[in-house]
This record gives sequence, structure tokens and C-alpha cells, in this order.
Amino acid sequence: MSEAGKETTIFQLADQFIALANELSAKEQDVSKVGTALRFAASRFNAFEAALKSADLAAEKENALEWFVNEYKAMLNDNLDDHIKHPPVSHSEPAEEPAQDDAVQVFKS
Repeated sequence: MSEAGKETTIFQLADQFIALANELSAKEQDVSKVGTALRFAASRFNAFEAALKSADLAAEKENALEWFVNEYKAMLNDNLDDHIKHPPVSHSEPAEEPAQDDAVQVFKS
């Protein structure tokens, strides 16, 4: 097998992050808290990525923000469509009401 064939894909890497998020969600019993932490971690790492790739981050900040926002929006849109077509099924009894976290938005119709 070639070296290129052994390379980890972005989807395989994402699955590792999702597995950790699922583990933390089960431990914390609060998917919203874990989701918020994951978004914060992604934003910190993406800011680090932008800083490494930029010759002048202050001058390129708006372009970086626009690029990352557009990338995230497209990925989230695809994943929301997937969950609309294939809603997640809970295999456990509903847990008690999670603690309220003002950093977490609850979406209601």
C-alpha cells in the first residue's frame, strides 16, 4: 500500500473527535455543554491555524473569518440535511434535565 493510501482522511480524523465528544456527552450527560466546548476548541484551533498560515493576521483577519465561517456553514448545512433525512435515535432513557448553561442556545420552532 502506498504512503498516500495510508494517510488519514479528514473524515477519519473527524470520527475520532466525534467519538471523544460522544464519550464526554455520556460522562457529562449534557450534549449542549460538550457541543459548546467542541465549538470553542475548534475556534481556538482554527485561530492557531490562521496565525500559522498568515504573514499578517491582523490584516488578513476578516478574510480568515469569512473563510472559516463559510467552511463551517457549508459543513453544518450538509450535516443538518443528513440529520433531517436520518434523525438520530436515542437508545437510552431520557436523562434528567441538564443544568442550564447560558452559553448554549436551545432551538425551538
